[in-house]
Amino acid sequence: MRAFAVSADPHARAATRLEWIASEVDVAVVVDVLSFTTTLTVAADRGTVVHPYRWRDESAVRFAADHDAVLAGGRSQGGVSLSPASIRAAADLPRLVLPSPNGSTICALLADTVSLVVGVSVRNRAAAAAWLRRRRADNPDLRVAVVAAGERWQDGSLRPAVEDLWGAGGLLSVLIREGWTASPEARAAAAAFDVVGADVETALHDCASGRELDGIGFANDVDTAAELDASASVPLLVDGRFVSARS
Repeated sequence: MRAFAVSADPHARAATRLEWIASEVDVAVVVDVLSFTTTLTVAADRGTVVHPYRWRDESAVRFAADHDAVLAGGRSQGGVSLSPASIRAAADLPRLVLPSPNGSTICALLADTVSLVVGVSVRNRAAAAAWLRRRRADNPDLRVAVVAAGERWQDGSLRPAVEDLWGAGGLLSVLIREGWTASPEARAAAAAFDVVGADVETALHDCASGRELDGIGFANDVDTAAELDASASVPLLVDGRFVSARS
């Protein structure tokens, strides 16, 4: 068994980098803490099936209609959005189309070549570790890539996001303590999480992405992202949609 940690560019260099991941691993774990995979776990907790989608445009409207699903809008529009608080507040939400330029895009690209793709955040890292433990019992040589999604600058280029490093490291820290062989990158991510783990909420509010959400009135989304091990759900991508595989 071996765990890797990598960062992903879901844009210009995505195909080459994600093809390498797919050729090396059995399970791809995608981490996009603020906010795709956090929102994904909140949806999974309430039993919502989530269809990740790369774009928020007219094609997304048609896709949602074809799947009899609610299309998440932008945070500023109100209603159901990428904000996890909006998912919790929704009265009825059996199916959701969730566009995200990073998390959804990476999941969609990985799903083309990796048989198992799961979404992980700070909220469900213990549940995900338990799920991986079971997979490892069936396959002692299981290889796992933990993909920190990152963010984008205004010009579309990759902006490394420390919250995704922490999210990846939270899971990897558990796996390494359990004896998994890990790459140097995985160990570095685990060490980064261990530095902030005792007060991950403060760290998430203080990081650049957290300050950005605080500044536009979505501090509650950062609070939700910091709910360490609060979720027992493991969102698993099956036939283009995330369903909950309980830990």
